[in-house]
Amino acid sequence: MKITDHSSFDFRNIESVHIVPHDEMNIIYGENGQGKTNLIESIWMMTGFYSFRARKNIQLIKKDRDEARIETKFISHGREQNAELKINQKKELILNGVKEESPRALMGSFYAVVFSPVTLGIVQDGPSERRKLLDVALSLMKPNYALIMSKYIRALNQRNNLFKKLGEKSRENRFYFEPWEEELIKLGSKIVKYRLDYTEKLNELASEIYSEVSSGRETFDFYYDFSPENMSIDDIAEKLRANTDRSWESDIRKLYTTSGPHADDLILKINGSDAKIYGSQGQQRSCALALKLAEASMIEKTAGEAPVVLLDDVMSELDEKRQTFILNYLDNRQVFITCCEPSTLLRKEKGKIFEIKNGKAEEIG
Repeated sequence: MKITDHSSFDFRNIESVHIVPHDEMNIIYGENGQGKTNLIESIWMMTGFYSFRARKNIQLIKKDRDEARIETKFISHGREQNAELKINQKKELILNGVKEESPRALMGSFYAVVFSPVTLGIVQDGPSERRKLLDVALSLMKPNYALIMSKYIRALNQRNNLFKKLGEKSRENRFYFEPWEEELIKLGSKIVKYRLDYTEKLNELASEIYSEVSSGRETFDFYYDFSPENMSIDDIAEKLRANTDRSWESDIRKLYTTSGPHADDLILKINGSDAKIYGSQGQQRSCALALKLAEASMIEKTAGEAPVVLLDDVMSELDEKRQTFILNYLDNRQVFITCCEPSTLLRKEKGKIFEIKNGKAEEIG
Protein backbone atom coordinates (compact mmCIF):
# COMPACT_ATOMS: atom_id res chain seq x y z
CA MET A 1 0.00 0.00 0.00
CA LYS A 2 1.03 3.60 -0.52
CA ILE A 3 0.12 6.92 1.08
CA THR A 4 -0.50 9.51 -1.64
CA ASP A 5 -1.45 12.50 0.53
CA HIS A 6 -1.29 13.19 4.27
CA SER A 7 -2.38 16.15 6.40
CA SER A 8 -2.46 16.80 10.14
CA PHE A 9 -4.18 19.67 11.95
CA ASP A 10 -3.76 20.64 15.61
CA PHE A 11 -2.07 17.31 16.32
CA ARG A 12 0.30 17.76 19.27
CA ASN A 13 2.55 20.72 18.26
CA ILE A 14 1.48 20.54 14.61
CA GLU A 15 -0.89 23.32 13.63
CA SER A 16 -1.11 22.39 9.97
CA VAL A 17 1.08 20.03 7.94
CA HIS A 18 0.49 18.70 4.45
CA ILE A 19 2.82 16.37 2.55
CA VAL A 20 2.63 14.48 -0.72
CA PRO A 21 4.97 11.56 -0.05
CA HIS A 22 7.20 9.70 -2.46
CA ASP A 23 6.20 6.11 -3.25
CA GLU A 24 9.40 4.84 -1.64
CA MET A 25 11.80 6.88 0.51
CA ASN A 26 10.65 9.89 2.59
CA ILE A 27 13.14 11.55 4.93
CA ILE A 28 11.69 13.86 7.58
CA TYR A 29 14.36 15.89 9.33
CA GLY A 30 14.67 18.79 11.73
CA GLU A 31 15.89 19.71 15.17
CA ASN A 32 14.46 18.03 18.25
CA GLY A 33 11.04 19.22 19.38
CA GLN A 34 9.97 20.48 15.94
CA GLY A 35 7.34 17.79 15.21
CA LYS A 36 9.12 14.96 13.36
CA THR A 37 7.84 12.20 15.62
CA ASN A 38 4.41 13.84 15.76
CA LEU A 39 4.13 13.55 11.98
CA ILE A 40 5.12 9.87 12.09
CA GLU A 41 2.67 9.34 14.95
CA SER A 42 -0.17 10.94 12.97
CA ILE A 43 0.46 8.48 10.13
CA TRP A 44 0.45 5.55 12.59
CA MET A 45 -2.91 6.68 14.00
CA MET A 46 -4.49 5.77 10.65
CA THR A 47 -3.95 2.07 11.43
CA GLY A 48 -6.85 2.30 13.88
CA PHE A 49 -4.62 1.66 16.90
CA TYR A 50 -3.73 3.80 19.87
CA SER A 51 -0.69 6.02 19.62
CA PHE A 52 2.63 4.24 20.19
CA ARG A 53 3.46 7.03 22.69
CA ALA A 54 0.23 7.91 24.52
CA ARG A 55 -3.13 6.43 25.51
CA LYS A 56 -5.13 9.58 26.29
CA ASN A 57 -6.73 11.58 23.49
CA ILE A 58 -6.01 14.88 25.23
CA GLN A 59 -2.29 14.26 24.80
CA LEU A 60 -2.73 14.20 21.01
CA ILE A 61 -4.47 17.58 20.71
CA LYS A 62 -2.60 20.86 20.36
CA LYS A 63 -2.71 23.00 23.47
CA ASP A 64 -5.74 25.32 23.66
CA ARG A 65 -7.48 23.44 20.81
CA ASP A 66 -10.57 21.26 21.13
CA GLU A 67 -9.86 18.77 18.39
CA ALA A 68 -7.11 17.27 16.27
CA ARG A 69 -7.75 16.09 12.72
CA ILE A 70 -5.80 13.79 10.41
CA GLU A 71 -6.57 13.26 6.72
CA THR A 72 -4.92 10.59 4.59
CA LYS A 73 -5.35 9.39 1.04
CA PHE A 74 -3.90 5.98 0.30
CA ILE A 75 -3.99 3.09 -2.14
CA SER A 76 -4.76 -0.30 -0.62
CA HIS A 77 -5.52 -3.51 -2.52
CA GLY A 78 -5.46 -1.49 -5.74
CA ARG A 79 -8.18 0.87 -4.54
CA GLU A 80 -7.86 4.58 -3.83
CA GLN A 81 -9.22 5.38 -0.38
CA ASN A 82 -9.43 8.37 1.90
CA ALA A 83 -9.78 8.55 5.65
CA GLU A 84 -10.40 11.37 8.09
CA LEU A 85 -9.79 10.85 11.80
CA LYS A 86 -11.06 13.39 14.34
CA ILE A 87 -9.68 13.24 17.87
CA ASN A 88 -11.52 14.95 20.72
CA GLN A 89 -13.14 13.25 23.72
CA LYS A 90 -13.26 10.19 21.49
CA LYS A 91 -12.00 9.26 18.04
CA GLU A 92 -14.30 9.59 15.03
CA LEU A 93 -13.48 8.03 11.67
CA ILE A 94 -14.88 8.83 8.24
CA LEU A 95 -13.67 6.26 5.72
CA ASN A 96 -14.44 6.89 2.05
CA GLY A 97 -17.19 9.32 3.02
CA VAL A 98 -18.87 6.95 5.48
CA LYS A 99 -18.81 7.54 9.25
CA GLU A 100 -17.62 4.35 10.95
CA GLU A 101 -18.49 3.12 14.43
CA SER A 102 -14.82 2.83 15.41
CA PRO A 103 -11.34 3.68 14.09
CA ARG A 104 -10.83 -0.09 14.06
CA ALA A 105 -12.56 -0.05 10.68
CA LEU A 106 -9.13 0.92 9.31
CA MET A 107 -7.67 -2.41 10.39
CA GLY A 108 -7.41 -4.54 7.29
CA SER A 109 -7.32 -1.44 5.08
CA PHE A 110 -4.33 0.56 6.33
CA TYR A 111 -1.14 -1.35 7.13
CA ALA A 112 1.92 0.09 8.87
CA VAL A 113 4.89 -1.00 10.97
CA VAL A 114 6.52 1.45 13.36
CA PHE A 115 10.11 1.18 14.58
CA SER A 116 11.04 3.69 17.32
CA PRO A 117 13.58 3.99 20.16
CA VAL A 118 11.03 2.17 22.34
CA THR A 119 11.16 -0.75 19.90
CA LEU A 120 14.94 -0.94 20.25
CA GLY A 121 14.40 -1.76 23.92
CA ILE A 122 11.92 -4.54 23.28
CA VAL A 123 14.41 -7.15 24.45
CA GLN A 124 15.12 -5.32 27.71
CA ASP A 125 11.53 -4.37 28.54
CA GLY A 126 8.97 -6.54 30.29
CA PRO A 127 6.65 -9.15 28.72
CA SER A 128 3.93 -6.57 27.97
CA GLU A 129 6.02 -5.00 25.19
CA ARG A 130 6.59 -8.38 23.56
CA ARG A 131 2.91 -9.27 23.80
CA LYS A 132 2.11 -5.92 22.22
CA LEU A 133 4.42 -6.80 19.31
CA LEU A 134 2.30 -9.90 18.63
CA ASP A 135 -1.08 -8.28 19.28
CA VAL A 136 -0.58 -5.26 17.02
CA ALA A 137 0.70 -7.33 14.08
CA LEU A 138 -2.06 -9.93 14.42
CA SER A 139 -4.75 -7.23 14.65
CA LEU A 140 -3.47 -5.62 11.45
CA MET A 141 -3.50 -8.92 9.56
CA LYS A 142 -6.61 -10.39 11.16
CA PRO A 143 -9.05 -7.71 12.39
CA ASN A 144 -11.10 -10.43 14.10
CA TYR A 145 -8.18 -10.92 16.48
CA ALA A 146 -8.58 -7.36 17.81
CA LEU A 147 -12.25 -8.05 18.56
CA ILE A 148 -11.44 -11.29 20.39
CA MET A 149 -8.73 -9.49 22.38
CA SER A 150 -11.15 -6.70 23.32
CA LYS A 151 -13.73 -9.20 24.60
CA TYR A 152 -11.02 -11.06 26.52
CA ILE A 153 -9.90 -7.87 28.29
CA ARG A 154 -13.51 -7.08 29.27
CA ALA A 155 -13.97 -10.56 30.77
CA LEU A 156 -10.60 -10.26 32.51
CA ASN A 157 -11.60 -6.94 34.07
CA GLN A 158 -14.87 -8.45 35.29
CA ARG A 159 -13.06 -11.33 37.01
CA ASN A 160 -10.52 -8.98 38.56
CA ASN A 161 -13.28 -6.69 39.82
CA LEU A 162 -14.94 -9.66 41.53
CA PHE A 163 -11.70 -10.41 43.38
CA LYS A 164 -11.51 -6.80 44.58
CA LYS A 165 -15.15 -6.83 45.62
CA LEU A 166 -15.17 -10.18 47.45
CA GLY A 167 -11.58 -10.38 48.69
CA GLU A 168 -11.10 -13.42 50.94
CA LYS A 169 -14.77 -14.28 50.45
CA SER A 170 -13.88 -15.25 46.88
CA ARG A 171 -12.77 -18.64 48.19
CA GLU A 172 -16.29 -19.77 49.12
CA ASN A 173 -17.97 -17.99 46.20
CA ARG A 174 -16.16 -19.56 43.24
CA PHE A 175 -19.45 -19.98 41.37
CA TYR A 176 -19.58 -16.19 40.83
CA PHE A 177 -16.34 -16.46 38.87
CA GLU A 178 -17.23 -19.45 36.70
CA PRO A 179 -19.02 -17.58 33.86
CA TRP A 180 -16.10 -15.19 33.45
CA GLU A 181 -13.57 -18.01 33.67
CA GLU A 182 -15.30 -19.93 30.91
CA GLU A 183 -15.35 -16.80 28.77
CA LEU A 184 -11.64 -16.23 29.40
CA ILE A 185 -10.82 -19.84 28.50
CA LYS A 186 -12.91 -19.74 25.30
CA LEU A 187 -11.44 -16.45 24.10
CA GLY A 188 -7.97 -17.10 25.51
CA SER A 189 -7.61 -20.38 23.61
CA LYS A 190 -8.25 -18.53 20.33
CA ILE A 191 -5.73 -15.81 21.24
CA VAL A 192 -3.05 -18.35 22.15
CA LYS A 193 -3.64 -20.32 18.95
CA TYR A 194 -3.27 -17.18 16.83
CA ARG A 195 -0.08 -16.24 18.69
CA LEU A 196 1.46 -19.71 18.43
CA ASP A 197 0.85 -19.95 14.67
CA TYR A 198 2.12 -16.42 14.05
CA THR A 199 5.21 -16.83 16.24
CA GLU A 200 6.27 -19.99 14.44
CA LYS A 201 6.21 -18.22 11.07
CA LEU A 202 7.72 -14.99 12.41
CA ASN A 203 10.59 -16.93 13.96
CA GLU A 204 11.61 -18.37 10.59
CA LEU A 205 11.80 -14.93 8.98
CA ALA A 206 13.41 -13.11 11.91
CA SER A 207 16.07 -15.81 12.32
CA GLU A 208 17.07 -15.44 8.65
CA ILE A 209 17.19 -11.65 8.93
CA TYR A 210 19.30 -11.75 12.09
CA SER A 211 21.70 -14.17 10.45
CA GLU A 212 22.21 -11.69 7.60
CA VAL A 213 22.68 -8.78 10.00
CA SER A 214 25.32 -10.73 11.95
CA SER A 215 26.94 -12.12 8.77
CA GLY A 216 26.03 -15.64 9.91
CA ARG A 217 28.15 -15.41 13.06
CA GLU A 218 25.22 -15.56 15.49
CA THR A 219 21.82 -17.24 15.80
CA PHE A 220 18.53 -15.73 16.96
CA ASP A 221 15.33 -17.60 17.68
CA PHE A 222 12.33 -17.22 19.96
CA TYR A 223 9.18 -18.97 21.07
CA TYR A 224 5.86 -18.15 22.68
CA ASP A 225 6.05 -19.35 26.27
CA PHE A 226 2.93 -21.49 26.41
CA SER A 227 3.18 -24.80 24.61
CA PRO A 228 4.32 -26.52 21.42
CA GLU A 229 3.02 -24.80 18.28
CA ASN A 230 0.93 -27.74 17.11
CA MET A 231 -1.59 -27.77 19.99
CA SER A 232 -5.26 -27.71 19.00
CA ILE A 233 -7.65 -25.08 20.40
CA ASP A 234 -9.26 -27.77 22.58
CA ASP A 235 -5.86 -28.74 24.01
CA ILE A 236 -5.06 -25.09 24.66
CA ALA A 237 -8.42 -24.60 26.40
CA GLU A 238 -7.75 -27.55 28.71
CA LYS A 239 -4.33 -26.19 29.61
CA LEU A 240 -5.80 -22.74 30.30
CA ARG A 241 -8.45 -24.33 32.53
CA ALA A 242 -5.78 -26.25 34.46
CA ASN A 243 -3.69 -23.08 34.83
CA THR A 244 -6.73 -21.17 36.12
CA ASP A 245 -7.41 -23.82 38.77
CA ARG A 246 -3.75 -23.96 39.74
CA SER A 247 -3.49 -20.19 40.24
CA TRP A 248 -6.82 -19.83 42.12
CA GLU A 249 -5.27 -19.37 45.59
CA SER A 250 -2.64 -17.02 44.22
CA ASP A 251 -5.32 -14.97 42.48
CA ILE A 252 -7.24 -14.59 45.76
CA ARG A 253 -4.13 -13.36 47.57
CA LYS A 254 -3.19 -10.91 44.83
CA LEU A 255 -6.79 -9.96 43.94
CA TYR A 256 -6.24 -10.29 40.21
CA THR A 257 -5.92 -12.96 37.51
CA THR A 258 -2.31 -14.10 37.37
CA SER A 259 -2.41 -16.60 34.47
CA GLY A 260 -3.63 -16.40 30.88
CA PRO A 261 -2.65 -14.81 27.55
CA HIS A 262 -2.44 -11.41 29.26
CA ALA A 263 0.53 -12.71 31.29
CA ASP A 264 2.39 -14.78 28.66
CA ASP A 265 5.78 -13.88 27.23
CA LEU A 266 7.89 -14.21 24.10
CA ILE A 267 11.26 -15.79 24.97
CA LEU A 268 14.14 -14.44 22.87
CA LYS A 269 17.41 -16.36 22.47
CA ILE A 270 20.80 -15.34 21.02
CA ASN A 271 23.12 -18.30 20.44
CA GLY A 272 20.78 -20.31 22.66
CA SER A 273 21.01 -17.95 25.65
CA ASP A 274 18.49 -15.44 27.02
CA ALA A 275 18.87 -12.29 24.91
CA LYS A 276 17.74 -10.02 27.75
CA ILE A 277 20.39 -11.29 30.16
CA TYR A 278 23.31 -12.23 27.91
CA GLY A 279 22.85 -10.15 24.77
CA SER A 280 25.04 -7.10 24.21
CA GLN A 281 23.40 -3.78 23.39
CA GLY A 282 24.24 -4.25 19.71
CA GLN A 283 22.83 -7.79 19.69
CA GLN A 284 19.63 -6.65 21.41
CA ARG A 285 19.18 -3.90 18.83
CA SER A 286 19.67 -6.47 16.08
CA CYS A 287 16.98 -8.66 17.68
CA ALA A 288 14.49 -5.78 17.69
CA LEU A 289 15.45 -4.91 14.12
CA ALA A 290 14.98 -8.50 12.93
CA LEU A 291 11.59 -8.75 14.67
CA LYS A 292 10.21 -5.56 13.09
CA LEU A 293 11.51 -6.31 9.59
CA ALA A 294 10.07 -9.82 9.87
CA GLU A 295 6.77 -8.30 11.00
CA ALA A 296 6.67 -6.14 7.87
CA SER A 297 7.29 -9.21 5.68
CA MET A 298 4.65 -11.24 7.53
CA ILE A 299 2.03 -8.56 7.01
CA GLU A 300 2.90 -8.40 3.32
CA LYS A 301 2.66 -12.20 2.93
CA THR A 302 -0.58 -12.53 4.89
CA ALA A 303 -2.43 -9.40 3.80
CA GLY A 304 -1.06 -9.21 0.27
CA GLU A 305 -0.04 -5.60 0.94
CA ALA A 306 3.37 -4.23 1.88
CA PRO A 307 2.87 -2.06 4.99
CA VAL A 308 4.06 1.51 5.22
CA VAL A 309 7.25 1.48 7.32
CA LEU A 310 7.74 4.22 9.90
CA LEU A 311 11.28 4.58 11.28
CA ASP A 312 11.26 7.15 14.04
CA ASP A 313 14.68 8.39 15.12
CA VAL A 314 16.29 4.95 15.13
CA MET A 315 18.86 5.13 12.34
CA SER A 316 21.28 7.12 14.49
CA GLU A 317 21.12 4.30 17.05
CA LEU A 318 22.39 1.80 14.46
CA ASP A 319 25.81 1.48 12.88
CA GLU A 320 26.28 2.07 9.16
CA LYS A 321 26.13 -1.64 8.37
CA ARG A 322 22.71 -2.03 10.00
CA GLN A 323 21.47 1.21 8.41
CA THR A 324 22.47 -0.06 4.96
CA PHE A 325 20.81 -3.42 5.65
CA ILE A 326 17.52 -1.73 6.61
CA LEU A 327 17.51 0.49 3.53
CA ASN A 328 18.21 -2.46 1.22
CA TYR A 329 15.68 -4.74 2.93
CA LEU A 330 12.93 -2.11 2.69
CA ASP A 331 13.57 -1.43 -0.99
CA ASN A 332 10.33 -1.00 -3.00
CA ARG A 333 8.31 -0.29 0.17
CA GLN A 334 7.08 3.15 1.18
CA VAL A 335 9.27 4.31 4.07
CA PHE A 336 9.19 7.37 6.33
CA ILE A 337 12.39 8.07 8.28
CA THR A 338 12.85 10.82 10.87
CA CYS A 339 16.30 12.15 11.72
CA CYS A 340 18.09 15.30 12.83
CA GLU A 341 20.59 15.26 9.97
CA PRO A 342 19.64 13.66 6.63
CA SER A 343 23.07 13.56 4.99
CA THR A 344 23.91 10.06 6.25
CA LEU A 345 20.67 8.71 4.78
CA LEU A 346 20.99 10.15 1.30
CA ARG A 347 22.04 6.84 -0.22
CA LYS A 348 19.06 6.35 -2.49
CA GLU A 349 18.53 8.15 -5.75
CA LYS A 350 14.74 8.09 -5.38
CA GLY A 351 12.81 9.82 -2.64
CA LYS A 352 11.75 13.09 -1.02
CA ILE A 353 13.08 15.14 1.86
CA PHE A 354 10.84 17.16 4.19
CA GLU A 355 12.13 19.65 6.76
CA ILE A 356 10.03 20.03 9.90
CA LYS A 357 10.30 23.34 11.71
CA ASN A 358 7.93 24.72 14.35
CA GLY A 359 5.33 22.11 13.49
CA LYS A 360 5.33 22.90 9.76
CA ALA A 361 6.72 20.82 6.87
CA GLU A 362 8.52 22.01 3.75
CA GLU A 363 9.63 19.76 0.90
CA ILE A 364 13.31 20.28 0.12
CA GLY A 365 14.39 19.96 -3.48
